[in-house]
Order: sequence, then structure tokens, then C-alpha cells
Amino acid sequence: MKKLLLVMAVVAFCFTANAQETTFGLKAGVNFASVGGDDADGLDSRTSFHFGGVATIGISEKFAVQPELQYSSQGASEGDADLKLDYLNVPVLAKITVAEGFSVEVGPQIGFLLSADADGEDVKEFLKSTDFSAAIGMNYQLESGLNFGARYNLGLGNVVDEEDADWKNNVFQVSIGFNFL
Repeated sequence: MKKLLLVMAVVAFCFTANAQETTFGLKAGVNFASVGGDDADGLDSRTSFHFGGVATIGISEKFAVQPELQYSSQGASEGDADLKLDYLNVPVLAKITVAEGFSVEVGPQIGFLLSADADGEDVKEFLKSTDFSAAIGMNYQLESGLNFGARYNLGLGNVVDEEDADWKNNVFQVSIGFNFL
């Protein structure tokens, strides 16, 4: 047990010693959301929005960890009816700088269902309370801290609370943000 604590302390010290900087920021943008899966035939995409906070924790000159806390309106549409799924998403991304100002982001995301509405009717009880996805994207940041990003969140877990159903959230996001501190 003492050896494990010693190793953890050394690793934490190395990360702290190599950390380039930690920044915080805000971001917002548009979602192009859809529900995919074997049982999602006939559902069209839904345009909505997202916003939230970002922390970037520099590990080295080219690598950072980027946790986020993000409100995201997702779902799908079918004709005139909308399926509105509102989530509090928590992506934890590896951010790899590939050129000056340009980075690639990849990592897992967990989403917590806040509300679910199908054409004015509450349907939250029929959906799972958590959603798991994989995120991959890119970002370009100016020296001022202003940044622009695009990301795809691929749903990994079924969002319907039935074993026979197969619905997965898929969301393409375009964002603008500002990093400060």
C-alpha cells in the first residue's frame, strides 16, 4: 500500500512539474443531433444548441487534458414532431496540439438526462438517465483565447430503457469559445 501511494505521489508530482498551464473558458454553439440505431428508422436530425465551461490542464507542450461541463440539447425529429433530449454532458478529452493553435481532441463523454419531451409530452421515464459516447473533434485557438471547434459525439449506449430497443445519440457540434486565466 505504501508503494502504491509513493508511485501515485511521484506521478502526480511529475504531472505538476511538467504542466504548462491551466486555462478556463466558456463555449457555445450549434448541435446537429440525431438518434441512430436499428430502431431509429424514419427519424431526422434536429438542430439545437449547447453551452458550457471548459478547463484545459496542460501536461506537456503538445498534450493536455480537457474536462468540460456542457448543457446540450439533443434528440431528433419526425415530420412536425420533435424529440427533445436535454443533457448535462461531461466529456474528458485528450487534447493533442498538432500545429500552432490547432489541436485534435478525443475521449469519452458521459451525459446525464435532464429532461425528455416528445411533442409536448414528458417521456423521461422511458429513457435511461445516463448516456455514454465517444467524442472526437478539432479546435483552432487564436492567441487572444478566442477559439473555434468542431466535434462529433458518437453514441455508444442505448438511450431507451428497453432491452429490445436500439437508439443512440449522435451529435455534430460547431462551437465558438473563449479561454481566459
